[in-house]
Amino acid sequence: MAAIAEKPSGQMAQSPIMGPLRMLILILIAGAAISSRLFSVIRFESIIHEFDPWFNYRASIKLVEDGIYEFWNWFDERSWYPLGRVVGGTLYPGLMVTSGIIYNFLQKINLPVEIRNICVMLAPGFSGLTALATYFFTTEMKNESAGLLAAAFVGIVPGYISRSVAGSYDNEAIAITLLMTTFFLWIKAQKTGSVLWSAATALFYFYMAAAWGGYVFITNMIPLHVFVLILMGRFSNRIYVAYSSYYTLGTLMSMQVPFVGFQPIRTSEHMAAMGIFGLVQIIAFVEHIRSHVPQNQFKSLLRAVIFISFILAFGALVTLTLSGIIAPWTGRFYSLWDTGYAKIHIPIIASVSEHQPTPWPSFFFDLSFLVWLFPVGIYLCFRELRDEHVFVILYAVMASYFSGVMVRLMLALTPCVCVAAAMAVSNLLEVYLDASTPVIEPAESMPETGVDTAKQHKPRMFRLFRGLGSQDRIIGIFNPIAKLGVASTFGLFLVLFVYHCTWVTSNAYSAPSVVLASKMPDGSQHIIDDFREAYSWLRKNTDYDARIMSWWDYGYQIAGMADRTTLVDNNTWNNTHIATVGKAMASSEEKAYPILRHHDVDYILVIFGGLLGYSGDDMNKFLWMIRISEGIWPDEVNERSFFTATGEYKIDEKASETMKNSLLYKMSYYRFSEIFRGQDCIDRVRNQIVPKDGPKLTHIEEAFTSENWIVRIYKVKDLDSLGREHSSAVDFEQGKKKRRRSLKKGARTLRVDI
Repeated sequence: MAAIAEKPSGQMAQSPIMGPLRMLILILIAGAAISSRLFSVIRFESIIHEFDPWFNYRASIKLVEDGIYEFWNWFDERSWYPLGRVVGGTLYPGLMVTSGIIYNFLQKINLPVEIRNICVMLAPGFSGLTALATYFFTTEMKNESAGLLAAAFVGIVPGYISRSVAGSYDNEAIAITLLMTTFFLWIKAQKTGSVLWSAATALFYFYMAAAWGGYVFITNMIPLHVFVLILMGRFSNRIYVAYSSYYTLGTLMSMQVPFVGFQPIRTSEHMAAMGIFGLVQIIAFVEHIRSHVPQNQFKSLLRAVIFISFILAFGALVTLTLSGIIAPWTGRFYSLWDTGYAKIHIPIIASVSEHQPTPWPSFFFDLSFLVWLFPVGIYLCFRELRDEHVFVILYAVMASYFSGVMVRLMLALTPCVCVAAAMAVSNLLEVYLDASTPVIEPAESMPETGVDTAKQHKPRMFRLFRGLGSQDRIIGIFNPIAKLGVASTFGLFLVLFVYHCTWVTSNAYSAPSVVLASKMPDGSQHIIDDFREAYSWLRKNTDYDARIMSWWDYGYQIAGMADRTTLVDNNTWNNTHIATVGKAMASSEEKAYPILRHHDVDYILVIFGGLLGYSGDDMNKFLWMIRISEGIWPDEVNERSFFTATGEYKIDEKASETMKNSLLYKMSYYRFSEIFRGQDCIDRVRNQIVPKDGPKLTHIEEAFTSENWIVRIYKVKDLDSLGREHSSAVDFEQGKKKRRRSLKKGARTLRVDI
């Protein structure tokens, strides 16, 4: 009897072998999570991906080579020329510090691993820890079986893999691990009311605040959970101790991050957490007074305390906001609530592809069949509705909304989907993998008490068919077949899920942005390496102090791979400086040249995909350059002037004169017609025929064009060479005028003589 006694949680006691077996399964899941993220290394090479990771990699090198103090005080004079950047106070250092600790630890135990390999493999390594954290979190929601399923789901689901493949050295590489760990520790804290668990929650919250700007999601999720529990009448000493300890320690620790600083007490994004902290203090005080004041007087006192506290808190918030002490919501957060806000007011935010609303196919592409299991898991949470289930419901609602507003926030939704789907699958398999056969009593043997004793002994599967009456006998006959059919169907779904995740990971999310791949007619892979070819040319053929102007997307890569000074990069902290680059791109050569000389630009780098059909080129981003610069100089840059008379975005013969004269247009299509040798010059991205008589350049000259014409680099002529050419042109024109005058004078003389 002791072997089958139920645990307090309602789970059946398990044999001692289940502990080591569960540990082995978790190790295998972590191994699968890591190995599924290595396709990028296997198919390409060990390289840093995308754009932001290149700055993170460069900062990590600075940290391990010069030490933590030099890193904190690092002023990067090679970015945002001529402004520079104070790096220590403008980044989240958690990712670099984590890599530095791992690097130094490996050096101490005589494993000389390069910092580059650590950076490349950091995201896959932390994905295994994410699976472990998700296991513990889901175990608190249901049981160990659901926890194992959730760990397996989050280990291979494309929605998480998309930001954690090998080489994706971005803040999200460790952020999702910290997110799920913090949530798990919070659930333990609110369940136990332990200061120790609360302190652990605060510690990981601090780690999260040092690693990713998404820590604000935790900042507001935990207070929201506490607030809803208060509204449900579930406030207790456990909640009071857990939240008070977490908020106090977490806020103080997060303020030690230079980039965060005093934001927890001075920005609107953090005011909800502070307000709930004050609310729980008031409720605890009221509960204390309740035991010392008669009941009739207590109600009047409670109303007075709540009313006065609300008025004072609201008045203080409004006063501090109007006075500027508390900063209002930032544009990035406004864009989460109003999807059209950024496009109108902050086009630089709207120009980022990952800030666009999520299309419906992306949910199915990134989550597969978990999409329709997700609401089932949330329904199961509603059925029990324990305190921790309330948290999952709130997490699901908030993350579902935000992931629909912004593609990037699909990452925050994915762990919640995996947890809810695991609860649903676990609940189903518990019923349909139960090999026991129910005993069905004949209908005529039922007692006349009005109580159906047979139904009292039916397993859960039969409760699904409650109300069928005489059909119970038929269901009993087909019970093994029904169980086998449902279990086999879900087994097939799980196999297809693994297949889908593997295919998506290997084909869609494992290609580094700096290395492109295409298929040859015979099925073999062809590598397009124009980016590294161009950055290598810059490193080897330009002066060390050369200044490179490009659109801000490529700033980090130029600084990291070419080791050259850039005007703007992906930090996007100075909108006016970025608008200046956009203005130069949108202006004619004559108007752009003073801007280039004023900023000491030596070379201009543009991305052009018209030859191969690479859609991520600068001509496709040109409208955003125009809109950003128009926001600063509306009198000098007008978006409408770049469209045709019928309002079309054209680059062919119908293109507007403003478009044809713009610097970016000229740099993109300069000598492009020569490739086609007299045939139609087709831009394969925009599917338009470019004029054969292409643009001419006067103030800049072509310096380098990559093999497939994806990267084009132009040298800005200095004043001397430009002056000589200009003088020669002037002398030539003046000579022509003199010759014309001489001819005219001679003609008149000739007519007179005749």
